[in-house]
Amino acid sequence: MARVSFVEKGQGHPMVEDLYQKIEGRRQRIINLFKVLGHCPYIGLNWQRLGNSLLTGEELPTRLREIAILRVGSLTGSEYEFTQHTRRGLSAGLTGGEIEAIHDWTSSSLFSEQECAVLAYTDEVERDIRVRDETFDRLRSFLSEHAIVELTVVIGYYGMVSRFLIALDVELEE
Repeated sequence: MARVSFVEKGQGHPMVEDLYQKIEGRRQRIINLFKVLGHCPYIGLNWQRLGNSLLTGEELPTRLREIAILRVGSLTGSEYEFTQHTRRGLSAGLTGGEIEAIHDWTSSSLFSEQECAVLAYTDEVERDIRVRDETFDRLRSFLSEHAIVELTVVIGYYGMVSRFLIALDVELEE
């Protein structure tokens, strides 16, 4: 059970209610992450805006974005994040085997050189913050500066999401 209550529909600030209505208008469900963020309407709204812009993306291919997000979920031990993005990963063309292999990707032959470069970069950003020159140069051989900046924001954002979910013990929806 989450360490804080969920702000359910009909209980929140008008901004929260508006957000919930927009989510339901897209025929999506209001996930527990947003129900916890309902306690902080301004932060929650901007959190969701940034998250949506990252999911829409600009230049970073969707498959690479989902590989990075799944790896962050794996590294942080966020079952919620990993499970939510398993569905997105499958939609982005990852197979179930590739998704499972993300946990121990260095022992897998399922990923391309480009995907391995993204995974190595994700590991260093998430674990160490500092990235080795060799890792960055390898990534740069595959991605533009625009895509590298986007990838770095994705890794940082989903690291924050994972920490939030774990610290507040937010459970996965049924």
